[in-house]
Amino acid sequence: MVLVIDVGNTNTVLGVYRGDELIAYWRVASDRQKTSDEYGILFYSLLSHKGINTKDIRRIIISSVVPPLVTTLEKVCQNYFNIQPHVVGPGTKTGMNIKMDNPKEVGADRIVNAVAAYHLYGGPVIIVDFGTATTFCAVNSKGDYLGGAIAPGVGIATEALFARASKLPRIELVKPKRVIGKNTIEGMQAGIIYGFVGQVDGVVRRMQKELGEKAKVVATGGLSSLIGPESETIEIINPLLTLQGLLIIDKMNP
Repeated sequence: MVLVIDVGNTNTVLGVYRGDELIAYWRVASDRQKTSDEYGILFYSLLSHKGINTKDIRRIIISSVVPPLVTTLEKVCQNYFNIQPHVVGPGTKTGMNIKMDNPKEVGADRIVNAVAAYHLYGGPVIIVDFGTATTFCAVNSKGDYLGGAIAPGVGIATEALFARASKLPRIELVKPKRVIGKNTIEGMQAGIIYGFVGQVDGVVRRMQKELGEKAKVVATGGLSSLIGPESETIEIINPLLTLQGLLIIDKMNP
């Protein structure tokens, strides 16, 4: 079995693959204050709850955009699984040419998503990841990673609205009943959800134009199931794209 771990600024998603089958996955908070023992106990509990023995885990691969947590999770892997994990970074084989000014500055999650999308859906492909930030990545028909755009995430925008506007409450992010809200909460939900839908469609259309050819558009991330169905440009919603990408890269780096 392979344990795949994707560490984001807000959440950490981990999954267990038996062969090509994802048999279990979890989403937990990314907490820089947690010790390796606290994470170790958490991971052990999650695996045990699904009847998975830590001794059955043969390989572990990690992608992270939170450098302080990499060391912590490496200790977890060593102390609780007796495995030295593979951390996606410089030197990792991805089979993808990174055509950026400085390839080392590209977040590991963006590369992992690009690898997964190209392998699963072919190219050209645009990946929209709804995480702490909303990222847009473009891969051409040859499988080259071209770059992309980064915007504030839905959660960041929502919290900023609550924090900076004294009369606006903190709201639940759900699909509004209508665009013309009949109360403050409905109005905020409509503005946030449909505002981000418009942003996504606008950026994607401009990227399509620059690519000069029709690209598939794949959405992933925690809020992809909320924003994706309302978009006119998103064709595929795959919330677990990053975990699939980690498995693909694991096979490239035995």
